[in-house]
Amino acid sequence: MTLCDVLAKPFESKEMKPTIARPDESKEFATAERCSILEVWNNSSDPAASIARARVAPGITTQPHRLHGVVERYLIIEGSGFVRVGDSIEQAVAPGDIVVIPAEVTQQITNPGDSDLVFYCVCSPRFTPECYESLE
Repeated sequence: MTLCDVLAKPFESKEMKPTIARPDESKEFATAERCSILEVWNNSSDPAASIARARVAPGITTQPHRLHGVVERYLIIEGSGFVRVGDSIEQAVAPGDIVVIPAEVTQQITNPGDSDLVFYCVCSPRFTPECYESLE
């Protein structure tokens, strides 16, 4: 057994099948967090990860929050902004940047621009509403 086999063991799923997911743009929804979310991939057959697209409108700062037991990564794809993770100072983000947010750590992102700030949220294990805690 290889190290990869050992690490993958907790995430094995007999239900998982090869898949190409095409998100339905009409399913994007507004959140109390002050951003819009489109679930790209969040399926119980793949407990190891979920992927959502987040959209923050110009002039908006998301509410401070944290995820319990879930590591989140932002991949910025459009626009620019400022992110605060934990006790760090705000840092500028732009397309291509990746922000790594450990579990239990406060996070917040601001869009000071005049167009949407868009990024993918990659969570592991997968995001469920129960892991979310608003800090407002």
